[in-house]
Amino acid sequence: MLKQLIPQRLHYAWIVAGITFIALIVTAAVRATPSILIVPLEQEFGWSRVTISFAISINLLLYGLIGPFAAGMLNRYGSRRVMMISLATLSGGVALTTLVRTSWQLVLLWGVLVGTGTGMTAIVLGATVVHRWFRKQQGLVIGVLTASTATGQLLFLPILAHFVEQGGWRVAVWMVVGAVLLALSIVFIGMKSDPSEIGVRPFGEDNIPLSPEVAIASDPVREAFNALGRGVRSIDFWLLAGSFFVCGASTNGLIGTHLIPACMDHGMPEVHAAGLLAMMGVFDLVGTTASGWLSDRYSNRWLLFTYYGLRGLALLFLPQAFDPTTHRLSIFAVFYGLDWIATVPPTVALTAQIFGRQNVGLMFGWVIAAHQVGAAAIAYLAGFIRSMDGSYDHAFILSGTACIVTALGVLLIGRGVNENTVRPLAEESVSA
Repeated sequence: MLKQLIPQRLHYAWIVAGITFIALIVTAAVRATPSILIVPLEQEFGWSRVTISFAISINLLLYGLIGPFAAGMLNRYGSRRVMMISLATLSGGVALTTLVRTSWQLVLLWGVLVGTGTGMTAIVLGATVVHRWFRKQQGLVIGVLTASTATGQLLFLPILAHFVEQGGWRVAVWMVVGAVLLALSIVFIGMKSDPSEIGVRPFGEDNIPLSPEVAIASDPVREAFNALGRGVRSIDFWLLAGSFFVCGASTNGLIGTHLIPACMDHGMPEVHAAGLLAMMGVFDLVGTTASGWLSDRYSNRWLLFTYYGLRGLALLFLPQAFDPTTHRLSIFAVFYGLDWIATVPPTVALTAQIFGRQNVGLMFGWVIAAHQVGAAAIAYLAGFIRSMDGSYDHAFILSGTACIVTALGVLLIGRGVNENTVRPLAEESVSA
C-alpha cells in the first residue's frame, strides 16, 4: 500500500533507509537517556554513582553482545520483524523503569531488558539493511544511518533534561516511551526486509536476476557462533574488534555516559550540559556522514588512523576544558563531535572487504560486541574512578592514551585481502 504512494522515480531502498534511520534515532535516544538520569536517581534513592553506572554498563554490554545474534535473526526473520520485536521490548522496559524502587530493579529493567532491546536495533541493523538494499553509495548511507545516534541525542537530550528539571525524571522517561511507540508504528506500516518482497532490485543493481539476498535460512545462534569461529582465526578480526573496543570506551561508555555528570561536578546546569552533548550530535551528523562519503573514495585504514589520533588528542585535552571562564568545553564539543562515531563507515567497509558483503552483518555484529564491551567497561570504571578521586580526569586520560595507540594499530587491518574469494557463512554452516 505504502509503495503505491511513493513516486516511481524514488527507489524504495531510500524509504527503507529512512525508516531504519527513524528506528535508530529512537534507539539512540533510549541509550542516551541514562546520562540525564544519573544525578536524579542519586538524589531520589541515595544510590551511589557506581551502582547506577553498573546498570548502565550492563545495558551497554548487552547492546553489543546481542548484536551478532540479532544479525543472525535479521538474516533468517527479516529486518521488519526484528525491529518490531526490539521496539516492543524497549517500550515495555523503559515504561517499567518508572516503577523501580531498588537498584536491582534498575539493573534488571534498564540494564538487561532495555540493553537487549537496543542490541537488536544496533548499528549492525544499519549495516545489514544497507548491504541488502544498496549496491551504490553504501558508505554514504552507512554514514547517515550511523549518524542517527548523534541525531537522537540532538533531538532528545536537551528536551529530556528540561523535563527532568521541570517535571522529574519519570516525565522524561514517558516521553521516550511515546517516541518508541511512534517508531514501532512507522516500522509496522512501511518497513520491508528485502527488495524481492516488493519486486525490485537493490539500488544500483540493474542487471542481476531478481532474487532474495538470503539464500539459506540457518539457525541464528549457530550462524552467529560460526561467524565468531571464523573471526577468532583472523588477525584482522582482532584488529577490528580491538579498535572498536577502544572506540566504545572513548564514546558511549565515557563521554556518552559521564560527560553530563562531569559537567555538573564543575557547576554546570544539567540542561546546559545536555546541550553540549547535543552540540556534539549536530557536528557528528556532519562528521559521520562525511566519513561515509570519504570511505567510498579513500583508504579506510588511513581514515581510521586520523579519527582515532584526533580523538585521543581531544580526550587528553578534556580535563583542562572544564574551566567555566573559557570556551574550551564548547571547542571540545565541536571537535569531538565531528569525530564521535566517524569510525563506523570505514570499519564497516573494512569488515565487508575482509569477510565479504554477504557476511558483513554477522561479522560486524561481533565487532560491535567488542565496541560495547569497551563501553561497558569504561562506563563502570569511570564511575569507580569518580567515586575514588572525586574527578573523571584519570578516566579521560586513560581513554585518550588508548586512542593514540589504536591509531597506529588500525594501519595493519586488511592488507592483501581479496573479498571476491570469501564464502557466505551460511554456506560454510551447511557444508560443515
